[in-house]
Amino acid sequence: MAGNVQTIRQARQIRQVFGGVQDRLRHVEAFLDREMKNALPLVGEVAGYVLGSGGKRIRPALVLLISRMLGYTGERDIRYAAVIELIHTATLIHDDIIDQSDLRRGKATANRKWGNQTTVLVGDWLYTRAMDLCLELGDVDVMRVLTSATLQMTEGEILADRVRGRIDVDDELYMDITRRKTAELFAAACSLPALFQPSTLHLTDILGDFGRNLGLCFQLVDDALDYTASRRELGKPVMADLREGRVTLPMILLLPRLSRDKRRRIERLVSERSFEAISENEVLEMIKTSGVLEICHERAATFAAKAEECANRLPSGPEREALLQATALLLDRRT
Repeated sequence: MAGNVQTIRQARQIRQVFGGVQDRLRHVEAFLDREMKNALPLVGEVAGYVLGSGGKRIRPALVLLISRMLGYTGERDIRYAAVIELIHTATLIHDDIIDQSDLRRGKATANRKWGNQTTVLVGDWLYTRAMDLCLELGDVDVMRVLTSATLQMTEGEILADRVRGRIDVDDELYMDITRRKTAELFAAACSLPALFQPSTLHLTDILGDFGRNLGLCFQLVDDALDYTASRRELGKPVMADLREGRVTLPMILLLPRLSRDKRRRIERLVSERSFEAISENEVLEMIKTSGVLEICHERAATFAAKAEECANRLPSGPEREALLQATALLLDRRT
């Protein structure tokens, strides 16, 4: 019960931080609903199921909030906030297929309900429709940013897949994968609004840097939560990364501290994706008593501080304060 209360509280805090654009977010939801209704029935059913699975809509909210901060008064922010969410949803669908996941946000994954063949095609449709929505307005510069982010995300997944089931993942490779898979879409979401009007083009890079650092902070916290949050809070099994053969920063930091025997048992766990060689409780105990979670949080805080430095170079006002609050909230979240 406590975990569920915490989840609700944090969702409420996120809504409050982005309270100034809640009206615009409702327009984004309506835009997404229309897209699902106009798609092939099966596409709309599958994609609508994933879109309706309780995501926080952080990336679309960033598009809207930054657009308002920059004084944009048109309608492109709604379209591109929706585009960002379509791309994000496509990545979730494809990730769940690759990871053979059964649960996301406490619900059965799309691939579990409809099978891999259908869901991979729906993910492809979402990517393609996102780019089509850019072309409808002839926004080549926007499309360039989004295709670059999508390319980076795909390359990140390829790199991650090559080391799946292995423990020889070093810090540098992990950070490269994290930047590509997560941070680049945050960077795209934050930099797009600067492209909506000539007077704000000079802010494109600083907004991209803000989003990139925010995304790195977000993912580092996420990887630590995989070991510290409950199943109810996560909406998926605890230590899902290890169950899927993925070694993230907490384990990368832990491995050099272990005896040869424990390291060998962790290697079996990762390669076999099974807790037969070592128990879940033993892994959690090692993680929680080793100090690696504190190191992860310190690094996440470093990226949060970099994001704040970028934000402080943006136009002052309530929107900038909201960006700073969002950064602090994402750093300290528990779900």
